[in-house]
Amino acid sequence: MSLTLDVKKLLVTVALAFVGIVFVLPFAWMLSASFKLEGEVFTYPIRWIPQEWIGFSNYKEVWFGDHPFWKYYLNSIFVTVVTTVVSCTVSAMAAYGFSKVQFPAGKWLFFIVLATFMVPQEGILVPQFILYRMIGLFDSHWGLILLGSFSVLGTFMLRQFFMGVHNEFIESAKIDGAGHLRIFAQIAFPLVKPAIATYAILRFIWTWNDYKYPLIFLRTDSLFTIQLAMQKFTSINGEFYSLIMAAAVSAILPLLMMFVIGQKRVIEGIAMGGVKG
Repeated sequence: MSLTLDVKKLLVTVALAFVGIVFVLPFAWMLSASFKLEGEVFTYPIRWIPQEWIGFSNYKEVWFGDHPFWKYYLNSIFVTVVTTVVSCTVSAMAAYGFSKVQFPAGKWLFFIVLATFMVPQEGILVPQFILYRMIGLFDSHWGLILLGSFSVLGTFMLRQFFMGVHNEFIESAKIDGAGHLRIFAQIAFPLVKPAIATYAILRFIWTWNDYKYPLIFLRTDSLFTIQLAMQKFTSINGEFYSLIMAAAVSAILPLLMMFVIGQKRVIEGIAMGGVKG
């Protein structure tokens, strides 16, 4: 019986390792191509190790060339980090309010908030565009930040975790004279940190990869995010695939770093959700 279980575990491990390798191969090819001469990029069979390393010149062109990525990187980092912080704060406070604060029509208001999730984003783009031009947030980073500051999905997800916080903690804090703001900041928020970290990573990835909103709401080249910069760089250097691969590697590095740093919290959040479920 034990031998059978060991064999099953071995087979599952081998299968997962194979799937992992399949998923990693495209990134490995992209990384290898970014260090190659243009003539070596599409050689067959694939040469995973370049015969002549020119990657540093490729990355130098990407980062400090005619369209320097460092400028667009700073734009994306600013928009993504501020949006993630604001969105996590707003969603966590809304989730706490819907789960732990009793007020008239609270459930109905939550249902209305959930109902907005069924409205396609494309259906409200024109009103958003007109409104942003009227209030002066068009063609600005703060407009992008405001667009991502509230998430129905984030509020719903965090509400499920806040509902797992025992009401005895809340009542004890109220007896000691604490208000809801202090209870949220010092009691409820620390208890759901893994869930908030999970949402923060998701929000970071969504904002960093967002192409639609920057394309519609930004016009000034100096304000472009990394996704618009990638499109512009590709249209200009479309025939130089080694340069495009170097730009693509540069664009996804923050996402890899974010996941590596936060993967422990993600696993804790998933485990917490499984236990509560």
